[in-house]
Amino acid sequence: MTGTDRPIRVAVVDDQPLIRAGFSMVLAGQDDIEVVGEAENGQQALDLLDEVDADVVIMDVRMPVMDGIRATERLMRRDSPPGVLVLTTFDDDEDAFAALRAGAGGFLLKNAPADQVVHAIRVLAAGESVVAPRITRLLLDRVSDRLSPANGQSERLGLLTGREREVLGLVARGLSNAEIAAELYVAEATVKTHLGNLMAKLHLRDRAQAVVFAYESGLVRPSP
Repeated sequence: MTGTDRPIRVAVVDDQPLIRAGFSMVLAGQDDIEVVGEAENGQQALDLLDEVDADVVIMDVRMPVMDGIRATERLMRRDSPPGVLVLTTFDDDEDAFAALRAGAGGFLLKNAPADQVVHAIRVLAAGESVVAPRITRLLLDRVSDRLSPANGQSERLGLLTGREREVLGLVARGLSNAEIAAELYVAEATVKTHLGNLMAKLHLRDRAQAVVFAYESGLVRPSP
């Protein structure tokens, strides 16, 4: 259940009817999840979410009319956007990176076990990232030859205090709050405060997005 003791509302977006039906059937068997709608492409998903509220969207990557990456980007511009779990049949670093860059909270292959998908939905509904920062950094290192800083990201670093930049850099290295606290000789609660402040200033949803921002702003460089 969500914080309001209601089911997690999920929308399923995929261009293949059998895959949509399969996910909907699996999710219908969960007491704490409710499927609120289905769509066969990104544009239909945006139209659907104009009519119904969803906490989490299961989003295919490669679809006609509008793909899942573009649809995710559009969703992230809305007030209180849903968590997006990108699913793909392709084990492709570029797809995964594009999904995170667009604002997705995680990505899985379509052949992932049903319990893994259900767990990911619950994590996203709680406002967390499905992908650990260490995994995000490894992913970004693998696509580093195609990674160029995004326009304006380095300027946005100016919004942060020196300590907030330090915390962001350590998050991008994959450190936990406890590890950051030990590194900076401060209390873990202090790290949480800095992290919350910097994510609010930069409008970041979770730690995975914080890692992407750290790379795109030039604060962190890809590993050799």
